[in-house]
This record gives sequence, C-alpha cells and structure tokens, in this order.
Amino acid sequence: MAFTRLSISLLLSGLILSAGKPAQAAPETVMVPEVTAMALEGKWPADWSYQGENGPDHWGELHPSYSKCARGRVQSPVDLGKATTRSRRSTVRVAFRPIRYEIFNDGRGIRAVPLEAQHPIRIDRHDYTLKHIVFRAPSEHTFQGRHYPLEAQLVYEADDGALAVLATVFSPGHSNPSLAALTRQPLAEGQRRVLDKPLGTRVLLPRRLPHLRLNGSLTTPPCTEGVNWVVFTQPVQATRAQIEAMTRLIGQPNNRPVQPAHRRLMVEEMR
Repeated sequence: MAFTRLSISLLLSGLILSAGKPAQAAPETVMVPEVTAMALEGKWPADWSYQGENGPDHWGELHPSYSKCARGRVQSPVDLGKATTRSRRSTVRVAFRPIRYEIFNDGRGIRAVPLEAQHPIRIDRHDYTLKHIVFRAPSEHTFQGRHYPLEAQLVYEADDGALAVLATVFSPGHSNPSLAALTRQPLAEGQRRVLDKPLGTRVLLPRRLPHLRLNGSLTTPPCTEGVNWVVFTQPVQATRAQIEAMTRLIGQPNNRPVQPAHRRLMVEEMR
C-alpha cells in the first residue's frame, strides 16, 4: 500500500512538472511566470472577460503569455467522472484558523484576500500558502455533466512558485456562516471591504474530505499549467438565499467552460 501511494504521488508530481516545463523556451513562455505572479495579485497585462471579443474563446489571442488558454493540453476546469485510481489514504493535509480578510469585486468576481497568515496546507510533503479565495457561479467543474450553483476555489502557492487549488461546490441546504459574512453587504465593481470579524474558512469545505486529485491549470489567463487541483467530491451546504446573494455580488456567469480532459489521471483519495 505504501508503494502504491508513493507511485501515485510520484506520477502526479511527474505529470505536473512535465506539464509546466515546455520542450522549448518559446518567447511567450518566458513571461508566463511573471504574468502568473501578477494574476495571483489580481493584475493582468491584457484585459479579458467572460463574454464577447475578450471571452474564453479568445483568451489565447489577447496576449502572448495567454497562449496556453488556447493551446494547453492540461487545462481546467474539467468534467469529473469516474476516478482513474483510488487510494484509502490522503496525500493532502489541511488546517485552518479564523483570520481577517479583505474582499474585492474586480468586475469578474469576488476575491477574498487574507490579511493575516493562514495555516499552510501540505500536498505530497510540499507546503503551500493561501493567496486568495475566489468564487465562481455556476461551478466551473462539473460532476458527470452537472453544474452546481457555486464553486469556491482556495488558491495556494509554494515557496518555489508551485500552485495548488482546493475547490469545493455548494448546494442548497443549511446556513453557511462564512458565506453569510461574505455576502452581508453589497459590493459594487471596484469596491473593497475588510470583513468586520475573522472568517472561519474551514466551513467553506465539506465536513468529510474525500477528494479528487488531478493536474490542471489556472482557470483564468494566463491559464498556467502544472496546477495541483484538489476537488472535494461532497458539496458544502448553504442556504439558497446565500448562494443567490453571492451570485448577485459576482454579477455575471464567471465560469470558464469545461476543457477536454485528454485522458487525464484522476486520483480519488479518501480522508
């Protein structure tokens, strides 16, 4: 069993490294790390949107560093179906504490940026630091073709620049205190607001943490590949009113269309 877990981890890590390493350093790939760092801070060298001439079908044409959006082979999101393989042990370790956040409406969605250090997560003995939380409505990932009304993506970065995303979807049900805090007040495009109280991020994830691990990309330009995705398979509950409130704050559908999986390895891990 230990050999199996190690083999899966090495295979995923190898795929992530190979996906992020081009065969030749084409001009556009030289600037990708710099543009990726900009994107993590909510800045881009060329404007983009979710519709029209700057929409997803055209992202790859908007700037040389966005070329993966059109030509990448390991793009996100994808439709999540049957896992390629399963493991009873998890290679993902998460821990959270309530911290202060600033929320920002950038005209494409709602971004929550931590104002204090959050506990790092660990994937394959690699530590990642939380950069921000973004919300997509409807969900970007689908489950056997089904969209959920809302998806939260917790975006992390390691010291060496490696990226990881924890993704969870929401379904109508019991009240979610963190979603309530995030949607308590209107937030117009361009506005920022510091939350009154520390936000308990843990309740944005399901109580039980079975998940799928797969290699993928950022779902916005520059669509950088080699991202370590962890998608939880059990939805989080929030009231219908809370989900609708977040959807109104976002102001438009902001989900990138599902991308081809290209026989991607998907590992289901139990927790």
